[in-house]
Amino acid sequence: MPVTGGCFCGAVRYRADGGLRNARCCHCSRCRKIFSGASSAYAEVEGFSWTKGEDSLSVFKTHADWGVCFCRLCGSTLAGQHAGKVHGVTLGSVDGDPGVAVQMHIYVGSKAPWDEIGATAPQYDEGPES
Repeated sequence: MPVTGGCFCGAVRYRADGGLRNARCCHCSRCRKIFSGASSAYAEVEGFSWTKGEDSLSVFKTHADWGVCFCRLCGSTLAGQHAGKVHGVTLGSVDGDPGVAVQMHIYVGSKAPWDEIGATAPQYDEGPES
């Protein structure tokens, strides 16, 4: 079953025919800033397409070949991009149940002092390979 989602104002919509996988929350200072929260909640995507409002998207290049796609009208962060292709979506932009649960918390070593992580997903000071 495909996963759908979009921005707060409804101008931009997407669809992921292959569903989501590898959900994680990143607690680094960069993700806190760009997602305006304690962490990013993000999952990799397969079979992704924009279905509405692609002309209302802006991409902010974060570093090298990576960027973040957001609605230029309402500011909703929607997707991460690598080498010009959507790599994953923000879980908060998904309609209903995304079909995945957060599997890990990464860069916990640099989380905000006010951030209290709940649940039982593993936590890594940096990435899972560290």
